[in-house]
Formats: sequence, C-alpha cells, structure tokens
Amino acid sequence: MQNAKDAERVASSVADGSSEPDGHSPSSRAAGTGLSERDLAVLAFERQWWRHVGAKEEAIRSELGLSSARYYQVLGALIEEPAALVHDPMLVNRLQRMREARAESRARRSITPDQSTPVPADRVTTLPRTESD
Repeated sequence: MQNAKDAERVASSVADGSSEPDGHSPSSRAAGTGLSERDLAVLAFERQWWRHVGAKEEAIRSELGLSSARYYQVLGALIEEPAALVHDPMLVNRLQRMREARAESRARRSITPDQSTPVPADRVTTLPRTESD
C-alpha cells in the first residue's frame, strides 16, 4: 500500500528530528499541494480503517512518532486547511462532519443554566435543617 509507505517515510523524518518542531521544513513541502510531507502522511494514515480497539493509537506512535493527543491536534488543524480539502475532499469532509456531530452530541449532553429543565416540585428533596442553619 503506497499510503502506508509514505506514512512510514514521513514518520521517520518526524521522529529523527529532521523537521522543525511544527513538523514543517522548507524542503518538506510536497510539490504543488501546499501541504507538508507530515500533513500528507497524516491524511494517508487517517484513510486507513482500524478493526481493533487501541490498534490505531499504537500505530500512531509507531508509524508517525506522535502521541495520540498530538496526532489529533495536528489532524484537527489539518482538516481546516483549504489545501487538505483540495488534496482529499472526501476524507476531509467526512472528518469535518464527524467532528461536527461529536460537538453537537456534546452540546446536547451539557446542561447550562439557560437549557436546564425545572425539576418538578414532587421530585425536589430538601435536607433537614440543622441547628447551625
């Protein structure tokens, strides 16, 4: 699989420190895409499907040399890049939809004072008063 080979090649350059701290170096820009080799490797990596829990996190560390948290930070920033959308529109659109669905799900689960539902009076419990009250 060509994408996996590209990811391994880029991972070795990221892991050995031949790129700048942000993963970009002047020579790492892929010709004509506006994306760094690391960015291309992350997109190629994200195209893969994972069958087992934890397999993706292990592969992130071994193939890309990044922690899972850093990988997802890079991926989140990358899917906002217009060049990434041009490079792989189906993948980037899918990732953006998934991120939006997770954000909506979190918003539905969170309770803010404006969204809270009043508790019925028969469900309100009060604590007995003590002498210090």
